[in-house]
Order: sequence, then C-alpha cells, then structure tokens
Amino acid sequence: MPDQPISPESFQALRTARHADPAGIATALGGRTRRPLVRGDGRLLIVAADHPARGALGVGSDPMAMADRYDLLQRLATALARPGVDGVLGTPDIIDDLALLGLLDDKIVVGSMNRGGLRGSAFEMDDRYTAYHAGALVRDGLDFSKVLVRVDLEDPATVVTLEATAKAVDACAAAGIAIMLEPFMSGRRDGKIVNDLSTDAVINSVAIASGLGGSSAYTWLKLPVVDDMERVMAATTLPTLLLGGDPSTDPETVYASWKSALALPGVHGLVVGRTLLYPPDGDVATAVDTAAALVHGG
Repeated sequence: MPDQPISPESFQALRTARHADPAGIATALGGRTRRPLVRGDGRLLIVAADHPARGALGVGSDPMAMADRYDLLQRLATALARPGVDGVLGTPDIIDDLALLGLLDDKIVVGSMNRGGLRGSAFEMDDRYTAYHAGALVRDGLDFSKVLVRVDLEDPATVVTLEATAKAVDACAAAGIAIMLEPFMSGRRDGKIVNDLSTDAVINSVAIASGLGGSSAYTWLKLPVVDDMERVMAATTLPTLLLGGDPSTDPETVYASWKSALALPGVHGLVVGRTLLYPPDGDVATAVDTAAALVHGG
C-alpha cells in the first residue's frame, strides 16, 4: 500500500506513550471530539478492524495479511481520513492505538465485546466476553458496541453466549449505549464453524437475536447481504447495518449487492473491514470512496 499517512515519528510517540505513559490513553480518549451517532442523512459507514483479536488474520490467500499492526494502522488511517467514513470498529488494543495517534476525532467509535470464541478452536461457540464491557465503554466514552451472536442448535455452548449477550444488551441499554448484534445460524462442517447464509436461516437468526435482553431500545442489527434481502428486512423493525461480505468475492459483485440492499427500508449503512482495508488492487482510498458513495450518495 503506497499511502503512508502515519509518520515514523508518530509511531515512535505511540510506542513511547504505551511504554512510559499508559494513562495517556485515557487522556487521548477523553479529549477526542465526539459526534452524535445519528446525524445528517442518518446513514453510517463503519470500518471494522476487530478480526485479529479472534485470531482471524487472513485475507484471501494470505493467512497473515493482518499480522503487521503498523500496516493495519496505516490502512485504517487512510480509511478514516476519507470523506463519508463515519467511524471505526475495534477491540481495545486497536482503539487505544488510534486514540493515541489522534485519529478518532468526530468519528463513531464502536467497541467489540465478545472475542473469546477464537477461530478454529474447540471452544469457538462458547464466545466469551473478553474485550470491551459496558463499564469500559462508558469509561472510554465510546459511542457504540458490537457483539457476534452465532447460534449452533447442536452445541450446548450456544446458550452460554446467548445468556452473556442478553446481559450485555441490558448493560448497554442501562448505560444508554447502542449495541450492534451480528447474528448467524451456525454449525460445524469438517471441524470448522460455518455460517448458514440462506435467507431463512438469516431470518431465524434475526428473530433470535432481536429478543435478547430486557430492552431492545438500544439494539441494532448487523446482517449479511443474502438472497431476498426484502424478506430479511421484513423480519425486523430494528435499525440495521449491513455486513461487508467476503473480501475474496469480485468487488463489483459485492458493490452491486450493497447498493441493492442499502435501498431497503430499515437499512442505515455498512460495516466493512477487510474488503475495504485489503482490496485486491491495494487501493484503500478508492475502495473506501466507493463504499462511501454507496452509503451516502454522490
């Protein structure tokens, strides 16, 4: 990626702060300029970077594409500087780095909560809440939270995740923080967790996730773009953001699917990670600009 918006000196300052002034992270987070969650056209483009904490470092044919933290931060800096990008989704390590680099002003910051179901592990469906919790979101002044809700009807560990998610919904609602649920009907195939992306399965996951917790007042959904999205969106009144999709798919096909789904009632934007940060041609700015135009027009 040719664009290097973060200087070596900025990275040195980041390392120095982490080494010698850990309290500076709280200062940086507390001093950032915040914005309303919903403003203007009411639509959001969020760049996602919470994959590494689940041990999911691969993009396409490169299993370690996201392993270089400095490269990832450069890509995030490029994306966050583009017009129409409303915010970023990450785990505390990512968000703290971005705060120290001064890249979070006027951005929606989404804290990723459950990262315990590590990719490929025997305990993947027991998706413990090992990253942000409601108290940490309030402490750091974050704007939004996100959880993954995979439902495997044959795995008893699923109910543990559902119970923990219901508690997270309650805690975020009590704190007045929006929470984004990303539900899937899932199962093991050849030892790996596979999400069922049939229309009926996605509708079923929506019904299950929507009822979690004692209040749905602050609940949003993050849903994959699948066949017959009209039926999917007819299954909920909750505000919904679209999951960006598989970065290995042809970009033009992906963009066309986003455009169609973004026109549906109840859809308010996109949450996209590797598809924008690691595009096939390496041009992060152009990929982000394309997504921004789809979300916000222009």
